[in-house]
Amino acid sequence: MAFEMKKPSRRQFLIATGLVGGGLMIGYAMSGPSRRERAAGAAGTKDGERMVTTWLKISPDNIVTVYVPHADMGQGVITALAMMAAEEMEADWSLVRAERAPADLAFANDALRGFFVKDSSVPAMLQGVNQYAWYKVAEGMSLQITGGSSSVRFTGQSGMRHSGAAAKEMLVKAAAARWNCAESDCTAAMSTVTGPNGQSATFGELAAEAAEHSPSATPKLKSRKDYTIVGTPKPRFDIPGKVDGSAKYGVDAQVPGMLYAAVKLAPVFGSTVVSYDASQILSRRGIRQVVEFPAGVAVIADNFWRAKEAALALDVEFDTKGHEATSSESIFAAQAEAIATGESEEDVETGDAAAAFAAAPETEGAEIVAAQYRVPYLAHACMEPMNCTVWIRDGKADVWVGSQDALGTRARVADVAGLDFDNVTVHSLLLGGGFGRRIPVRAGRTEFPSEIDWAVMIARQVDAPVKLLYTREDDIQHDAYRPAVTSHLRAVVGPDGYPTAWENRYLYKDDPAEAAHIPYAVPNQSIRVVELPTEIPRGPWRSVAHTQHTFFSESFIDELAHRAGKDPFEYRRVLLKDAPRHLAVLEKAAGMAGWGKPLPEGRYRGIAVQESFESIVAEVAEISIVDGAPRIHRVVAAVDCGEVIHPDTAAQQVESGIIYGLTAALYGEISIEGGAVVQTNFTDYEMLHLSETPEIEVHFVDSDAPIGGLGEPATPVVAAAVANAIYAATGNRVRQLPFKLHDLSSVSGKFTQAAD
Repeated sequence: MAFEMKKPSRRQFLIATGLVGGGLMIGYAMSGPSRRERAAGAAGTKDGERMVTTWLKISPDNIVTVYVPHADMGQGVITALAMMAAEEMEADWSLVRAERAPADLAFANDALRGFFVKDSSVPAMLQGVNQYAWYKVAEGMSLQITGGSSSVRFTGQSGMRHSGAAAKEMLVKAAAARWNCAESDCTAAMSTVTGPNGQSATFGELAAEAAEHSPSATPKLKSRKDYTIVGTPKPRFDIPGKVDGSAKYGVDAQVPGMLYAAVKLAPVFGSTVVSYDASQILSRRGIRQVVEFPAGVAVIADNFWRAKEAALALDVEFDTKGHEATSSESIFAAQAEAIATGESEEDVETGDAAAAFAAAPETEGAEIVAAQYRVPYLAHACMEPMNCTVWIRDGKADVWVGSQDALGTRARVADVAGLDFDNVTVHSLLLGGGFGRRIPVRAGRTEFPSEIDWAVMIARQVDAPVKLLYTREDDIQHDAYRPAVTSHLRAVVGPDGYPTAWENRYLYKDDPAEAAHIPYAVPNQSIRVVELPTEIPRGPWRSVAHTQHTFFSESFIDELAHRAGKDPFEYRRVLLKDAPRHLAVLEKAAGMAGWGKPLPEGRYRGIAVQESFESIVAEVAEISIVDGAPRIHRVVAAVDCGEVIHPDTAAQQVESGIIYGLTAALYGEISIEGGAVVQTNFTDYEMLHLSETPEIEVHFVDSDAPIGGLGEPATPVVAAAVANAIYAATGNRVRQLPFKLHDLSSVSGKFTQAAD
């Protein structure tokens, strides 16, 4: 998710810990009584049901319900996190249920502190204070976001596992007190606690007594060898509703008396409305009113077709503020100029790269290799177009939406509508694709408002619930795009062909911070970033900055290998001598792909590796060239994510990431002309077809590393792997995506640039 996670301010943290005014507030780790009471109210608990921790509810019939503070966009996170909690709790999986947590402050996700700090840096005796403090920070930030491949590695590991283990301890305490025996004489298994003399009680029978105890800040977690739930392919909770049609998405929202809003958006970014004539529109059947908002004009009608047709016919004059001169060419030219002459900010400085480059011309056998890479803007192209239904009346707002951050959406709606937070209710629905698109504030950038903002602004002017619905054209032409980025790379290579210095100058310090870093043993590195303001809205896109930097770095290292006359796989092996996890994954991918073994005539391989979101992925792409374009036949992926929670879902996430990355690499391009997006729909913003989808093999490398993310790490690697296979096939070094721009029918591709 990817997205930019803003760090809490010093004052937020001081307030959270209770240190303001000289006091110290020590709270419960998982959930103190007041938080559990609020969680129970928000979850709508019934008589006899108990919230034993914030995330876990036990019913008298022994059903355990896990409340997951994330959106499931198809990644299976609701099931995976429930598995992690149930494993530690020793629950009977057949008695476990899972729901998305309500958009309530009781369910603010303090486990997302993993974006800022590692819990291992806090002494065990202070874990309770630490966790309570971060809960208050999460509460103050309305933090409940889904992105950054964080659900399993942060919420699962630091939230669900700890919550499940703490709940088990509370249930055992309750049983020991009931039977007047030692806790060590009681055993929890299959949602039942058994005592020393054969006594037994279900979790449901013990829940009320267990809820009287406080959860431990440091509960004992199970060893992986003892798992019975995690690591098994449990049926997903979300699949039945998606199969039988009962699953409800944002676009399905229906509210009595609801009207529809279609929009006429300013085509040129940064424009404002000058005037419009609604007289002809208002005379049409079903049209109720026309309202203006900062990005354009909305037509309100009794059905969407009428609203859409009227909006298309509405003549609006916009002030383009001079932005009509902006084009893709001017953007890339400005980026190249900024890299060459602009100020840069340090990203990585190790050794003395400047000295290495200065000495290279005088060093026998040394050579400087340089290349410039670039990628275009990319849209998210979610299958479900953007939508949001809002009803504002009597000083309150109800919102029906599929959002990657329900609690953040609630806070954003309150802010835009000018309402108290407690007077906003968010009804969370499923979302048909997210990839960073469905975040209420785009990467923390309030200068690029989201569709939720527009929906609220429109609803404030309508005396009825109103559903804002984008057409596909609206969606493609008014996204918050993966930015267009240029990177200028240089390396000093020694007589042996291996780099002794590495330099990278690139645009935009977008999260995650380590995206441009390389795992290779290059002693002198200078990686610096240049900022360049633009009116084109940008936001998080699946794998965020890794999507461009993996293509840049892994293509360039491949260039160096070929220039040295060395096998690209073996070249990387030498340079990964200090990165054993990367090396193991690289070797696994190469071995499973048959690297070095003969291929059928006309087939070629390329390889790439990248660490992102604490997971390492290597991919080998096998291609041929058909009619001047690459045809991808097979992709083999090796993945070290530390631990696999749900093997089927894990493999599916890798497959999904590869397909998403291939679509972008082959076809993805949002181009700008006259300050506006050229592409309009899937006719000119193409998707990978089923017939083009390659055979995909996924192999997991078992390791003792901390859990990594899986929703995004497979996406960025495939573009570089295919580009490197293209070079092996044709001698063309493609440095500009997408591949559709290039004629690869000969060795001299039209758009291919040679290394300087």
